[in-house]
Amino acid sequence: MSGDPAATPSMVVLPVPATTKAAAERFTGDVWVDDITNGVGPGTATLATVRFAPGARTAWHVHANGQTLHVTDGVGIVRSRDGRTIVMRPGDTVYTPPGVWHWHGAAPDSFMAHLALSGAGGNVDWGEHVTGDEHDAATSSSKTERSAR
Repeated sequence: MSGDPAATPSMVVLPVPATTKAAAERFTGDVWVDDITNGVGPGTATLATVRFAPGARTAWHVHANGQTLHVTDGVGIVRSRDGRTIVMRPGDTVYTPPGVWHWHGAAPDSFMAHLALSGAGGNVDWGEHVTGDEHDAATSSSKTERSAR
């Protein structure tokens, strides 16, 4: 090994960014984001805590590297373009593969918080807003999968 060990820190405390209100172009309703990591550096990922008011949701979107959601509080919904709908509860983890258009948000009568994890360098393409009718259909669909919790 070469070089001064003190020159390269073994660990780094990352700065804590301020909580931000999610962009109205990409979300419906009140949504707040706490970024945890921004995906800078090799082998890293983006990670954020996202908090949704009842009925709040993302617009349709797709991740180049896929996305993993882990619910920490409340009841949420994730739905793909093919109509598959999953109701998420605390402790549930849902993976959406690369290239799958989807949206996620809170149930109409519950706040919801989740961790959102995506591989670094993966672009997100945003589509149209999810309508109230689409949101209502997802929460009442007979095709809705419910977690075992």
